[in-house]
Parts: sequence; C-alpha cells; structure tokens
Amino acid sequence: MALPIDEGGALRESTRIRTLVVDDDFRVAQLHGAYVDKLADFETCGFANTGAMAIAAVRDLQPDLVLLDLYLPDTDGLSVLRTLRQSEPPRPDVIVITAARDCASVREAMKCGAMYFITKPFDSRSLTERLEAYKLMKAEFESSSDLDQAQIDRLWSVVRTSPEEALPKGHSPHTMEVVVATLRAVNEKLTADEIARRTGLSRSTTQRYLAYLSRLGKVNLTMKYGASGRPEHLYSWA
Repeated sequence: MALPIDEGGALRESTRIRTLVVDDDFRVAQLHGAYVDKLADFETCGFANTGAMAIAAVRDLQPDLVLLDLYLPDTDGLSVLRTLRQSEPPRPDVIVITAARDCASVREAMKCGAMYFITKPFDSRSLTERLEAYKLMKAEFESSSDLDQAQIDRLWSVVRTSPEEALPKGHSPHTMEVVVATLRAVNEKLTADEIARRTGLSRSTTQRYLAYLSRLGKVNLTMKYGASGRPEHLYSWA
C-alpha cells in the first residue's frame, strides 16, 4: 500500500497509527490486517512476507507499528527486529506475533525492544486489547515532554502486564479511550455530567475515569462558581 498523497503530490500525514503486517503466510497477514483496520485510529499501510520485504517496507512506508512474525522464509524475525533497532530513526514499534514459544525467542524479543509477544493461535480480542493499550501509551508519550514517576510507572507497566492489569481495578482500556477521545475532541471545559452524556456512560463511571486521568496529570480540573455559590468541577484535556 502506498503512502497517502495529497492533491498537490506531497506526502499527506496520517493521523492513524500506520501498521505494517509481516507474516510468511499471505492469508494470515491479510487476516491480521483486517483486525487492525477494524480499530479506530489504526490502519494497515502494507504487508510483507519475507524479512527482506519487511525491512524494505519499513524504509519505504515508515510505519508507526510493525506486527512481526518470527518464522520467515529468508531469515528469522528476530534478525529483522535487530536490524530495525539498529536502523536510522524514525524506528517503528514492534509487536511480535508468532507460533514460537521457546524461552530464547521470548527473551531475545524482549531484549530487542518488542512491545508485546503474542503467540499463535490467538483470537481477535487478544490483539485488539494490546493494540488499544499500545495506542494509549503512544498518545501519552506524544502529549508529554516530561513525565512524573506515576506516569512513568504506568507506562512501564503497559508492556509488562495485560491491558486490564495496567489500569486500576475496575477500569477497562475501551472505556478509558472513550473518555479520553471525548475530552481531546473539544476545546472547552466540560462538567462530569456533560462528559457522561457525550460518552453514554453513567456519571459515577465517568467520575472514576476522570479522577484517574487527573491523577496522571492528563486532565486539568478547574472550579466554577455558579449563581448559587456552589462550586462546579470542569474538566479539560491537559
């Protein structure tokens, strides 16, 4: 798949997370690409069926993320991962998707910086959860220049736990993304009631997620006093 081009012939920047799918089986690659394209803010930008094709595609397409199989016909995926890590920036993030389960492969993938290691066979939910967690982590990095210890601890935990475990108990990645997307879509301060109406969530659920985002420093909380003199909490994306 070619890079997006605008009417003037220049490269057009995509706001989605552009994902390259690498798998020796073309049908499997297409299936993984279909999973990716179903998710908001993701798009499949290309496919590769060999290690050489994968390295060339990263160079030409400059994807944000690579879904990388370890069993390739011309080389192993770990060699591809090492090459990508030694290449000139911008370097894509990598999620390994493979039938390999041996300790050596898992350890080497971790050492080479793979974000996740997903073993085949897997269901679409497993991939979706990790892609959603990756999206939240990517947004956190891109919106912050400096991080406090709580933010660093949470970001570090994303690549060491399941997506649900990386969030406080009772919080889901999907609901978190709904609240975050609502706040980021507006340039005004909203009350918890207004956010609840826009998201379709209950007020109590909305407040729990807003409190968590506030602790992370991702939401600004201000006070507004109405005619009655009672304070009203207003929230905006930091």
